Amino acid sequence: MTASHVTVLDYGAGNLRSVVKAFEHEGAQVTLTDDPSVAGRAERLVLPGQGHFGQCMTRLEESGLADAVREVVAAGRPFLGICVGMQLLFEGSEEAPGVPGFGFLPGRVERLRTELPLPHVGWNGVEFTPAATDDALLEGIAGPDPCYFYHVHSYAVQQASEEQILGRCSYEVDFASIVGRANVWGAQFHPEKSQEAGLRILRNFSQLQR
Repeated sequence: MTASHVTVLDYGAGNLRSVVKAFEHEGAQVTLTDDPSVAGRAERLVLPGQGHFGQCMTRLEESGLADAVREVVAAGRPFLGICVGMQLLFEGSEEAPGVPGFGFLPGRVERLRTELPLPHVGWNGVEFTPAATDDALLEGIAGPDPCYFYHVHSYAVQQASEEQILGRCSYEVDFASIVGRANVWGAQFHPEKSQEAGLRILRNFSQLQR
């Protein structure tokens, strides 16, 4: 059986090697690239990210990779944003006023309004919404019980369209931990660091078809 192919964007944000290794562990063939022409032809594209919303978006725009992302999404090919990569799917962020995100999903990113320490670091339970039941990315994972994933962030999407929220998490305040619409998905947590449940998400993504 031919291995499925996943392309991971390299734009200088985060530990990309762990994402690549996790996909390879699940049997995918992975291309790590900073070339917009390669990214734009991806069968399945992953946008990881750690750091500042504005800096990440600026790097993507200046490198031409942002246009490659738009090309993949417009073509209906599977796209996954991880951590800041998920935040960039939305219209903008309180962290970077005036810097527009991709706007694939309606909503904005806000700082977590909590008395608890920030960043929110560690394992936390995600409760799945009814929208998750039939979502291909969450096959074998979504159910009535919470599933635990590893989070590291200070900002999150706290208000978004109900139909695109697949899972919610709480860190004194509720936020969207996993979202999806059509061929676009985002995970605020790090699936590559979330043991079996996270690896199952990556496996499912690597098997998605246009």
